[in-house]
Amino acid sequence: MKHPVSFLRSVALLEAISYLILLFVAMPLKYVWGMPLAVKIVGAAHGGLFVVFCIALWRVLMHTGWPFSRAVLVFIASLLPFVPFFIDRRMRAWVAADSNQTEA
Repeated sequence: MKHPVSFLRSVALLEAISYLILLFVAMPLKYVWGMPLAVKIVGAAHGGLFVVFCIALWRVLMHTGWPFSRAVLVFIASLLPFVPFFIDRRMRAWVAADSNQTEA
């Protein structure tokens, strides 16, 4: 099974992409061109991915020893467009730092 943070990073990026598609493709299709089906489909996918993201974040919190404040930062980042792409780099650095501490 994948490392909890690797899985979290993958889900976070998928969730962020679905959020951007919802905001910049599906919402204009609904409100500008009167096509609400796009929001129903993309919104459902995004909602499902967000639930999986929350579960993955909880799993990371329980299995890695991350401080609660770090998990809160990652959660808040998931609520803002484009921010998850920046926080992904920090998550990679946190994993590298944690693995270096474990080896020492």
